[in-house]
This record gives sequence, C-alpha cells and structure tokens, in this order.
Amino acid sequence: MNLTVNQSIQIGMIKIGAITNSSFLQIGSAGVIKCLSNLYNTGGFIEPAPELEAISEAAAAALVPLSPPS
Repeated sequence: MNLTVNQSIQIGMIKIGAITNSSFLQIGSAGVIKCLSNLYNTGGFIEPAPELEAISEAAAAALVPLSPPS
C-alpha cells in the first residue's frame, strides 16, 4: 500500500523541557520510526554531572519564539 502525505506545518513557538535517552521529537509524519537508544561516555567522565539550576525569570523572558517562514 502506498500512502502519500502532503502537509504544511507552522510552529509559532516550541519549548522542549527535556530530551532523555528514550525520547524523540516528531514534527509531521513518518513512515517508520525505529527505536534506538545509545549512551556513550565520550568525555571519559567518572562522576555525575552537576544538577541543573532553575531558569530565572530573566532567562525565561529571553526565550525567542520561532518566526514563520517568509
């Protein structure tokens, strides 16, 4: 079976809180999504990363929405 999908996607603003090892972000359609998760320690780190600091109001105000294509 052949399926043709034509679509137009406009994103005004997108905020991604977190992407983890088993997460994926999909915008639009896909025929097949195959799950794959790899974890590499390419920096040779031997201890956990420091905890993330909370986003301040000034940093949150600096978020810029995505503009539509011209």
